[in-house]
Amino acid sequence: MQLLFRRDQRSGLMGKVTFSLDVRADISDDERAAIKKYKLGDTELYASHEYTGGSGLLGVAGRLAFKAINLRISVNDLTQGKRVEAKDIVEMLAIEYHIKEAAQTFGQVLAAAATFGGEEVVEV
Repeated sequence: MQLLFRRDQRSGLMGKVTFSLDVRADISDDERAAIKKYKLGDTELYASHEYTGGSGLLGVAGRLAFKAINLRISVNDLTQGKRVEAKDIVEMLAIEYHIKEAAQTFGQVLAAAATFGGEEVVEV
C-alpha cells in the first residue's frame, strides 16, 4: 500500500488562504479483496474527538486541528480518497500526521487479515 498526498491552497475573499490536502491509498487487488471479505470499508481508523494530546509542536498542532475540525477517517476514505481543508499550515501538518498514523493502522489491519486461514512464521 502506498499513501498518495496532494497539497494545494486557494485564496478566498479578502486574501484569506485555505489549505487543502487530498489523500488516497493505492492498494493492491489482494488488499482490496481483504477489505471486501472482512467488510472493513466503514471501519473508522481515526476520529479527532479521540485526540488525547501530545507534546511539543505536534501536540500543539494536534490540539489546533482537534478544535478546528472533527476529522473522521475510515478505510473507504483512504481507498476512495479524501479531501481535508485547513485554515493554516500548522493545522494542515497536524491533519497530515494523523492521516499517516491512520494509514499505518490500516496497513496493520490488512497484514493481520492476510494471515487468517493460514500460517504466519515469525522469527524471534
